[in-house]
Amino acid sequence: MRTVLLALILIPSLLTSCSRIPRPAPYAFSEQQKMQAVHHWDVLASDVANRINNQLIISDYIDKAVYVKTTCGTDADPCEREETSQFNEAFRDLLITRLVSFGVPTSIDKKLTDIEVNYKVQVVYHASTRHMLSPGSLTALTTAVAVFRNASSTARLIALAAGIDIVGSTSPINGHYEVIITTSMVSDDKYLFRASDIYYINDPDFWQYQKAPTGKTIQMVSTN
Repeated sequence: MRTVLLALILIPSLLTSCSRIPRPAPYAFSEQQKMQAVHHWDVLASDVANRINNQLIISDYIDKAVYVKTTCGTDADPCEREETSQFNEAFRDLLITRLVSFGVPTSIDKKLTDIEVNYKVQVVYHASTRHMLSPGSLTALTTAVAVFRNASSTARLIALAAGIDIVGSTSPINGHYEVIITTSMVSDDKYLFRASDIYYINDPDFWQYQKAPTGKTIQMVSTN
């Protein structure tokens, strides 16, 4: 009986809609990395430093120094005091360390001849609850229901448990937050290099990528 009920639940989701409007279609299944540790920040810093080094070689700027700054809005606006996030400060340090390790001349203070390397972070919040389902898992579950239709009650229970395991392992609820980390290399008001990297992050960690909120000012009014 449970197997039949499960099949009845699955069948409506597989039927083609009779609506006259186009049916929403998901993107092809793909993977996106999730940042969950400072080590992951360092991995990104190493990858960005490598790409910057390669671009300097391609542009024949191998001996030209770079200066790393953070930007909290447009590329021309540096972050003000206490405006940077925990990620901003850590990533700048990690990126400079990796640039030095690649042998890229890196300035402590900005000079007119330096190539600017700047980056900014955008936190994206999705209000909806999103699920991930690997290709074939729903088909496998539906097939299991059909195949075990005439099996014994014990076999049916095993099949049902296996089906639940399949769905549970392939369709976890994903978090609500993602981050876009954009790195640019600018010389003479032109982009020499620009890359945007997108990651999932754990919901409780979103504050690491945003500036600390400023305290509200409370105005005291005298009653005398």
